[in-house]
Amino acid sequence: MSLNEEINVPKTRPAYPPEYREQIISLARSGRTPEDLAREFEPSAQTIRTWVAQAQTDAGQRPGLTSDEKEELARLRRENKQLREEREILRKATAFFVRETSR
Repeated sequence: MSLNEEINVPKTRPAYPPEYREQIISLARSGRTPEDLAREFEPSAQTIRTWVAQAQTDAGQRPGLTSDEKEELARLRRENKQLREEREILRKATAFFVRETSR
């Protein structure tokens, strides 16, 4: 067991609120560098660059998946995984009942 597990340190921090992200993005768009913002606020410079890039994608200013498309893709992948698992359970149950009824 690691030290982090022993003292219950979370592996990741909670997501920043959307309003906070928008304020940081607005400051970056006004000319402040991600490094300057990272020194003043908590998110790293790379996180701020990622937020700005995603905001540009969402606004249609650069290619890529929008935030809504990413959410839908993640939801569909989870749903697809669940359906595969359910299909596998049904396949195994069918095989079991075929064996039991053929005795």
